[in-house]
Amino acid sequence: MATGDDKPVMVVGADDSEQSTYALEWTLDRFFVPYAPNYPFKLFIVHAKPNAVSAVGLAGPGTAEVVPYVDADLKHTAAKVVEKAKSICQTKSVHGAVIEVFEGDARNILCEVVDKHHASILVVGSHGYGAIKRAVLGSTSDYCAHHAHCSVMIVKKPKIKA
Repeated sequence: MATGDDKPVMVVGADDSEQSTYALEWTLDRFFVPYAPNYPFKLFIVHAKPNAVSAVGLAGPGTAEVVPYVDADLKHTAAKVVEKAKSICQTKSVHGAVIEVFEGDARNILCEVVDKHHASILVVGSHGYGAIKRAVLGSTSDYCAHHAHCSVMIVKKPKIKA
């Protein structure tokens, strides 16, 4: 193991969505219970910060002026994701989680982190996009389920019945 101990590694993908928050809370509630502090996994929480240039999209007049503002916003979002993950861990009395931020596409970053830490399991939330949105935006959970070199758990937030 890359962690230096004998515990298997769990990687949890985190972004600024409510689905991601739910997946992290769900995972901590089930695998990191406070009354059993000898957790079964070494926990890594990973946020993939998009590259400002790729977030802006097609280059055109004025792109160079916009990129610094987009980058600042993406850094601010990454900081919020890290603080929220820390807060959730603290609220659930989970200690020792490693929170990492990498720049790039979430699909690739999560698969790379799984390989880097020799993870046994990857946990990702599901946005629940339909087929058309998934085809246009791509699905991080679907990509990871097919490309990560470990088991992948996709946590879906239950729909609220009206």
